[in-house]
Amino acid sequence: MDDESNGTYITLGGYVEVQKYRYLYFVIMFTVYILIICCNSTIVSLIVIHQNLHEPMYIFIAALLINSVLYSTNIYPKLLIDFLSENQTSLFQAYIYYTLATSEFLLLAAMAYDRYVSICKPLQYPAIMRTTTVKVFLVSAWLVPACELAVSVVLYANAKLCHFILKGLFCNTSIYTLICVRSIALSIHGVFILLNIVLFPMLFIFFTYTKILITSYRSCKRVKKKAAQTCLPHLLVLINFSCFIAYDVIVVRLQSDFPTVVRLIMTLQIIVYHPLFNPFIYGLKMKEISKHLRRLLQVKSH
Repeated sequence: MDDESNGTYITLGGYVEVQKYRYLYFVIMFTVYILIICCNSTIVSLIVIHQNLHEPMYIFIAALLINSVLYSTNIYPKLLIDFLSENQTSLFQAYIYYTLATSEFLLLAAMAYDRYVSICKPLQYPAIMRTTTVKVFLVSAWLVPACELAVSVVLYANAKLCHFILKGLFCNTSIYTLICVRSIALSIHGVFILLNIVLFPMLFIFFTYTKILITSYRSCKRVKKKAAQTCLPHLLVLINFSCFIAYDVIVVRLQSDFPTVVRLIMTLQIIVYHPLFNPFIYGLKMKEISKHLRRLLQVKSH
């Protein structure tokens, strides 16, 4: 590998007997990728088509599902190519991966705020959650992580790598372990990113849902039912995604000597389970979406 490519490309070593099972890997991953696109696109299409779903809550859900499709598209096509070739991977994939992953936390924070205003300040809801406000939240959710993580790309591009085999299926935080000399700037910026667009949004979400819980506890049965129907799916998605990100950040950074099979299973959980979890949880748990989904399935069955 020449010097010019050393700073940009690495080889993935997280597969289990890829030479032997490459075609099986390809068929499974291709099937899952198509399933992810179809499931997420179906819910997004329902939200776009039906006028009664043109509310901030459903718009944020559509944005979250679009984010899942983009997240998967950043990973799966490259995986499929790797299964059938000896290609290497680019650091740019890690940038897109973490931009979309952190965008999910900001989108969930926007959804939590929307539910907070709807349940705790219902009379002020139309004035607060205007179309302009929703647009600002959506643009910020994608733009802020992209700008902040661009600094990491510059820092990594200037770092010298002494190892070129990454223990994973795609570029993630384990690339930090390939650097010859640990960079203080990278560590400080990593902590800043973790606090600013992961931990702070999570704390904000827990704060808003605590307020919602207190308000609904003091309110009538109708408000309690509304809080349960609209907030439970968001919390399930948050808990699910937070567990996977915790593995990706903490376990990988600690360089735990996990067997390749265990790493493969955990990575597949991140890239397979989560993108499929979102459309199923919102399709089944959100009453209005579930109603339109059942009608769609009934029409197709006839």
